[in-house]
Amino acid sequence: MPDTTPEKKRKINVLQLLPNLVTISAICAGLSAIRFGYEGDFELAVRLVLVACLLDGLDGRIARLTKSESPIGAELDSLADFLNFGVAPALIIYQWALQDFQSLGWIAVLSYSICCVLRLARFNVDSRLEKEGPGSDYFVGVPSPAGAVLVMLPMFVSFLFPDLLLAVPALIAGHVFLVGLLMISRVPTYAFKQLTIDRGNAKFFLLGAGLMAAALLTYLWATLALMTCAYICSLIWAFRSARKSRTAKD
Repeated sequence: MPDTTPEKKRKINVLQLLPNLVTISAICAGLSAIRFGYEGDFELAVRLVLVACLLDGLDGRIARLTKSESPIGAELDSLADFLNFGVAPALIIYQWALQDFQSLGWIAVLSYSICCVLRLARFNVDSRLEKEGPGSDYFVGVPSPAGAVLVMLPMFVSFLFPDLLLAVPALIAGHVFLVGLLMISRVPTYAFKQLTIDRGNAKFFLLGAGLMAAALLTYLWATLALMTCAYICSLIWAFRSARKSRTAKD
């Protein structure tokens, strides 16, 4: 039977593929991070995970801007998140610090990855039920990209102070396990999606963003370590704020 599908319906605008291309690029970054981690180039491996974090923040926004959101894109993004934030950082840290702590180190890595996939599954369900979607002020638990950055904090500090002995297997394994628990916890964390500033302060915000970008380009590991510590402080503040809000409602 001849194909009677109109020609226009068989074509797609290349811009509509851009979000998926960004997601696939993030997957390539995550897989490459694993490769360089196992080759011993840990700094490059960590940089590639950070690139995957950046691309993860872009694909959804590009999809909304180009009005090319699709179920396939959503599933692809979730699978990419598990690889880039649940598998790549865990394997890199195992190769970096847990080789001599194989059994318990591997259990910590497995627990982190399992927590990450559970976190992503819960986020997908809550997003469909509009409990933790784009309009929410808080996430429930630490998001997977933030979890990947948190779990690599010892590596940031180690790169910053090479002579400081931080790769203590027992401590690293405990840190990996704790970050995994934070991802599946019910601890509220700021989503930052509803963050607003006074119009008169916009210039200072832009200046601060520019200085932050310059600091990342110039003093990458020090800036990342400080930003990660600031995020940990925000977790404590968010928990206290949410608790006070619930108390006030009661």
